[in-house]
This record gives sequence, structure tokens and C-alpha cells, in this order.
Amino acid sequence: MAFKTLLKSESLARYVNVDVLHETDLQRRLRAETAKLPQGGMQISADQGALLSMLIALLDARRVIEIGTFTGYSALCMAAALPPEGMLIACDISEEWTRIGRRYWKEAGVESKIDLRLAPAQQTLDALIAQGQSNTFDLAFIDADKDPYPSYYEACLQLVRKNGVIVMDNVLMGRSPDASQFDPAKDGTLHALNMTIRNDDRAEAMIATVGAGFMIVRKK
Repeated sequence: MAFKTLLKSESLARYVNVDVLHETDLQRRLRAETAKLPQGGMQISADQGALLSMLIALLDARRVIEIGTFTGYSALCMAAALPPEGMLIACDISEEWTRIGRRYWKEAGVESKIDLRLAPAQQTLDALIAQGQSNTFDLAFIDADKDPYPSYYEACLQLVRKNGVIVMDNVLMGRSPDASQFDPAKDGTLHALNMTIRNDDRAEAMIATVGAGFMIVRKK
């Protein structure tokens, strides 16, 4: 299985994602099934899933929101890390893709911790804010269409609590086809957002070079 990673060495990527990382059989099966889809490259890597799980444990998180669920691997990882009373609101628009995830969530016994909302993500975020749920989420994970990322970031910054965390995937997509050179101009939306977050006095941020780049933001 090919790895979605910035690591140029396939053997090193395999060492990180397979030899060292502990991934459950269920997680491996879901990744393998997703990899067969034409859109399989959208799936996060195993080390990204592990990092999300670790952040939930470190934050002692109870409430999580995910924008872009795809086939459910990230939701599976995060829901498994949540306590029994925890809740993950998963936002997506595809019944077809999320149906795959639902099978695995049920098998893993975590489906009761996942509130799947099939609607445009901004609509769900706006509704949560209107319902008075600002400052109530511990973590937000954004991995969806890139053009709305700035709007998603603003909404999630309002929804997460002080010292809560926002994670955004694919923030280092501005690479040449052979991944040997980095050119932020290849994706102006993400580069502009990265610079906005760098200068945002409401937050502290860094980029973790896992997958295609994880922007990790702490709300001050």
C-alpha cells in the first residue's frame, strides 16, 4: 500500500506507518478498502490518525468536530480515543462514502459516539454556533474541499474552547509533481491561510510534517 506522506523514502514511510505505529486490524482493513477507490488518495495516513488519537487523549477531549469524513478512517481513530460519553460530530455530504465508514464504526463499537451530519459543513458549523455551542469543543479536524478552509477555520476557532485545538490537513499541498521542491504559490488558498494563522494573535500554530502537512492550532 502506498503511503500519503511527505517522506521521500517508501521504506522510511513504511517503518513509520507500519513497523513502529500500532494500527488495529480494523483500521488497516478500512484503509485498504478505501485505497481501492478512485478517490482513495484523499484518505489520511496511519500516522495522521495516530496523531489525532493522541491529541484527543492529551486534551482529555469529550467533544470533537470533523469537517470531511470521507470513508471514516479519521472518525474511527478519534472516536476510539474518546471516552464512552464523548461525541464526535462528523460533517460530510456523501452518503456513499460515509456508508463505508458506518460499517467499520459499528464493528468497532464506536458508532454511538459519532453524530454523522450529511449536509454542507458550513451549514452545520453555523447551526452549532447559532445553538450557543461556541467554546464547547475540544478539538476540530478539517480535511475537506480547500477553498472553504478559511471559513471553516474561523467557525472552528469560535467553536473550540480556550486551549482547544484545530487540525487542518493538506496545508503543504503546494509541491512540485515529484515532491522534490516546495512552491507555496501552487496553492494560493492554503498558503494565504497558513500566513493568516501565523499572524493570528488569537492562536498559536505549527505545521507537523505528517501526511500532506498538518496545521495544528491552539486557541489562546
